[in-house]
Formats: sequence, C-alpha cells, structure tokens
Amino acid sequence: MKIAQVAPLWESVPPKLYGGTERVVSYLTEELVNQGHDVTLFASGDSVTRANLVPVTERALRLDRGNVMDPIVHHVRMLEMVFEQAHEFDVIHFHTDYLHFPVVKRLPLTTLTILHGRLDIPDLIPLFRQISDVNVVSVSDAQRNPVHWANWRGTVYHGLPTELYRLRAKLGSYLAFLGRISPEKRVDRAIQIAKQAGKELKIAAKIDSVDRDYFESKIKPLLTDPLIEYIGEIGQGEKNEFLGNASALLFPIDWPEPFGLVMIEAMACGTPTIAYRNGSVPEVLEDKKTGFIVNSLQDAVRAVDRISLLSRHTCRTIFEQRFSASRMTGDYLRIYGALSSEETDAAEKLETLRSAA
Repeated sequence: MKIAQVAPLWESVPPKLYGGTERVVSYLTEELVNQGHDVTLFASGDSVTRANLVPVTERALRLDRGNVMDPIVHHVRMLEMVFEQAHEFDVIHFHTDYLHFPVVKRLPLTTLTILHGRLDIPDLIPLFRQISDVNVVSVSDAQRNPVHWANWRGTVYHGLPTELYRLRAKLGSYLAFLGRISPEKRVDRAIQIAKQAGKELKIAAKIDSVDRDYFESKIKPLLTDPLIEYIGEIGQGEKNEFLGNASALLFPIDWPEPFGLVMIEAMACGTPTIAYRNGSVPEVLEDKKTGFIVNSLQDAVRAVDRISLLSRHTCRTIFEQRFSASRMTGDYLRIYGALSSEETDAAEKLETLRSAA
C-alpha cells in the first residue's frame, strides 16, 4: 500500500527526548517500511526515517521556540501539503488531533485518525457531535467514553519494536518515575509512596513551561529527601538502563490516561508497574502479572513490598505477545484494508447507479 503518516510538528519523529505520540508514529512508520509498504512521512525536518520524508519545518517546534510564535500556522501549512499530494496515497493516517476534520469530511479520501490524547475535555464534545463521521481509532477502550458516538473503527494498543528494550531479569534496586511532571501525573504521589515504603525513587521527567510554576511550588520542595533523586528529562538511549534497573515503575496517575506508553516500555524491560486504576490502566496492565493496580496510597505501598513476587520474565513475555510494533502495525493494516474496501465498494455502487440512470 501507499500510505501517508501525518505527524505533529512539536517533536521530531522519533523525538530526541520526551514525546509519546511521535515515538509511536516512528515505530509504526518503520514497521510499515519493514513490511514492504510505500510510506511517506510528513513531519519536522530533523526526523529520522527510512520512509519518504516530507520535511514541513526545519526542526521540531518545541526545540525552536525562539523562532516560532504561532505553531498552528505550521500545522495548517502541513495539511495543505498533505492534501496537495492526497491523490498519491491509498490511505492517509493522521496523528494531528482534529485539525483536518473539516477537510477530510468533504473529500473522497481514505483516511484514519488516531486520537492520542484525552477526550474528556468539554470543548471537544460539540466538535465530535458536529463532525461524527470521520474515521477514528482509539488507543484504549477507556479513551472512547466521553465521545462514545464517534465513528470508531477500532482500538489499537500501542506497540514497541521488540529489540528496542531488553529483559533485565534481576530485581532492580530503586523505584522509577518516567514521563512528565504535571498535576495529573502525580509525581507527588510517587514521592509519598517511595518515602512510606522506605525505597529510593529516581524521577526522570520533563517539565513543560505550563507546569513550571507547579514544579517550583509543589514538587521542588519534595526533592530534598535523601530517598528522592530528580534526574531530569531523558531520551530513548537512556530508558533501557533507567527502567531495566528499577524494581518497579510508579504510575500513580490522577486522570483518564489514554494509554500510558511508559507502562509497556517498563514491561519490555521486565519491570512491573504499580499504577492507580484510572483510564487505560486496567487494559494495559494485567494485575498481579505485569504489575499491581491500586486504589490508594496504602495499596501502592503494600504493592512495593510485594513487587518481588512478580516474574520479570512474565512481564517481558506478555509485552512480546500484546505490545509489539508488528502487532500494532498488523492491526492498523487490517483497518486500512477495511477502509479501502469500503471506499471501493462505495465507488462501484455509485458507478452502477450512474450507469443505470
């Protein structure tokens, strides 16, 4: 198939540091190329891919803040570039939220949109009610709940290249927190869990400008405890060691997490996760196999004490069975094929009606 992947421009594909969406775009794009498909990637110019790269900006917008006053302008320009070439593709796969909805609704194109983010934002409700026929896919069943009437074509869990991480069979020596420092990610809970369990916690996380005040006022004062070490933002090359050497990943979220890529990154290393029961957590984790799903701080502390009961080999095996990039890509290819068949059937029916007339 000739497939276009349309990525956000905030980060490169793959991202240099943090960036879950762009990382998934990279894994999917490269696996499609591996399987022999003709793939074009619309992304920032500092992206690295074996697909045909259409560079929309010179570099990722997050790394070029000094020269970017209005990031939406660059995304609108990218959509124009996509639609100029749209006739060349069998399917166009968008990862850009909803910006393209009004256009794909009106053009005879085979498109699919993966919704990477949270959908419980009130502003989104009237949009999805007004434009309810665009083909969309969720990254967890839980993600769909706020807009359950949308034109869902499937749920596709994220996947990683199996060779990207390696199993660390030995129980690690510290607890890990990896991701973003923000109110909904609850690194403050992670610190509480570690302190009450008497375990060292290493925090590898980025701080967005919108969360800087939160970090300074709420989190920074908690980092003085000798059990707590704040490392800062890390890239892909450092994750294997960071996650693999941990006894457990703490994922004490306080929001409807759409997926939670870090849970399967830890799983790939054999590291179980202790996570609060929110959003996608019960779909991604298998309680008492790949981690512990908890409902309170005390549940989490008890889970830390029981983490050695879980098999790191089992974590890795379940990762390979459920969350590989090849499995993810196969799921998307089935949806692409179904959409293409529907478009072909619709075109043939229209031609038949014209001929009869």
